[in-house]
Amino acid sequence: MSLFERLDVRPYEELGVLRARRAMAAVTRSQTAPLPVARVEDVTVPGAVGRLPTRVYDPAPGAGLPLVVYVHGGGFSLGNVEAADGPCRRLAETAKVVVASVEYRLAPESPFPAGLEDCRAAVDWLLDDPGRVGAGDGRILVGDSAGAHLVASTSVQRRDAGLRPADAQVLIYPTVRPARGNPFRSYEENADAPLMSRSTMTWFWDQYLPASHDPTDPRIDLLRCPDFRGLPRTLIVAAELDPLRDEGLELAARMAEDGVPVETSLYEGAVHGFWWLDAALGQAAELDGELAAFIGRL
Repeated sequence: MSLFERLDVRPYEELGVLRARRAMAAVTRSQTAPLPVARVEDVTVPGAVGRLPTRVYDPAPGAGLPLVVYVHGGGFSLGNVEAADGPCRRLAETAKVVVASVEYRLAPESPFPAGLEDCRAAVDWLLDDPGRVGAGDGRILVGDSAGAHLVASTSVQRRDAGLRPADAQVLIYPTVRPARGNPFRSYEENADAPLMSRSTMTWFWDQYLPASHDPTDPRIDLLRCPDFRGLPRTLIVAAELDPLRDEGLELAARMAEDGVPVETSLYEGAVHGFWWLDAALGQAAELDGELAAFIGRL
């Protein structure tokens, strides 16, 4: 029996939003026991229309470690700080950073641009003064999947507003453009991939993007951004068996063309979401090490 059969994860589009949110626990059960971190604190930070639940992980309180603002994945519809607890603990301990894991309003109750507006507000507040959560001067943004989309779009907005950029951003198997009409080959090759299929990704986008909204808006289709000049140093991680593989690699290529210092990393044989499955997939620990090395070089 394969890992995915043992997890007994039904496609989210078959479950509907509420049951899909509960089913995410089936995936998180394939995480190791929570790694001890010296300080773990639940706080709130300003969002676009209210306070956002945020969990802060500090492996060395008082040391003034660099700040990582982490934005979770989940197709813009699922996920929270609890579901992302394991990866955030590993990131804090492996990279020796203060991690602020931020929630945001989810679709379909709060469709685009609610999640993006929350991400922007939280990132602005945290990067303005990392000392608010006990961090030092380093400022790094990390997002996976839909969270990576929100991070990348937020970085563009901050640049356009003339704000100080983050020192770096990490986009882990990023969602880059809507699923309907997506031309990339990986959408065909991995149409029925485990954990993230073409139909699942289409369902997620249908929750997030109102039918009345223009899908070519560059806040939605990141490849429509006129240019990427001035964005922070970027690491883009892609998974071979992921419908999103090629759009992430294309985003990296476009950024590099515009002079952004970009590193890319393709995990062969990996599926979308592998970073959260550290008890079952050794590639999760491999990525932990890569993230720590990337942050250490800044």
